[in-house]
Amino acid sequence: MYRKLAFVTLGFMLALSFSASPILAHTVLEKVAKTGVLTAGTSKDAFPFAYKNEKGQLSGYSVDMVKLIQKQLEQELKRPITLKLVAVDPEDRISSLLTNKVDIVCDASSFTWERERDVDFSVSYDLTGTRLLVKRGSSLWGPESLVGKRIGALPKTTNELSMRRAQPKAQIVLVQDRAEGYKALQEGKIDAYASDGILLEGLLQIASNANKFQIVGYPYSNEGIGCMLPENNSTFRDTVNYTLIRFMQGFLTGKKSEVSTFDRWFGGSGVAPLTQDQRDLVIENMRLTLDSLEPLPESDL
Repeated sequence: MYRKLAFVTLGFMLALSFSASPILAHTVLEKVAKTGVLTAGTSKDAFPFAYKNEKGQLSGYSVDMVKLIQKQLEQELKRPITLKLVAVDPEDRISSLLTNKVDIVCDASSFTWERERDVDFSVSYDLTGTRLLVKRGSSLWGPESLVGKRIGALPKTTNELSMRRAQPKAQIVLVQDRAEGYKALQEGKIDAYASDGILLEGLLQIASNANKFQIVGYPYSNEGIGCMLPENNSTFRDTVNYTLIRFMQGFLTGKKSEVSTFDRWFGGSGVAPLTQDQRDLVIENMRLTLDSLEPLPESDL
């Protein structure tokens, strides 16, 4: 139905594999075809990409991408597929893939070469970057202002890595989850909390005392958000990439369902509205991804 995808996403979501990991006894597609279940790891607190909503259900923009992948698998395998969502902590994402606890991870993951040694990445379907959440009126901004300061971050994330690189003389305080990081900032246990800018904005939108905090600093990193997959599963990765590219191409060409999905989360009346500059950056990321590929035929959209 479609050609295998050779993809490039902003130069850093590269599909190269350095690991000599053993080939799985069963590929993801074989497992899903046999069991009729796709097990997807996601986050419980990465609002608006992946989080537990007021009903305790895992929801978000990235969860919607997984649901599109589920539908594509149903078409390809010609059978119903049940989607099983599993909340995983950031530090457990890769180990959950390596031990086959999940078939794919879609939350707010971004590419690093260290991660690429163990897993593969899909194309990038969104864009973010590390920024700082501080108390309103704080003088913190650039790297020079962070010397000796306590910066909270989730362990084994690009946020932690970015802050260590930006200011080696800062004190990095690792927190268990985003709620703990926000609480530590409120209680004065840290001077700033480092996370993806769009996640920080989402956090403030649901916080009761948001007016006491502000997001500062130029982006300490610019990262494409994509799904993580087990290595040695090229056919499954093709399916994932095809699904994401079809979504992005549909969105950029004004297809109603794709525009509705995006705007439900990031539109002016969405759950976590983007500024025009942020929206333009996301669209530019999508265009750069698609410009490296042959467009999908209209009949596929």
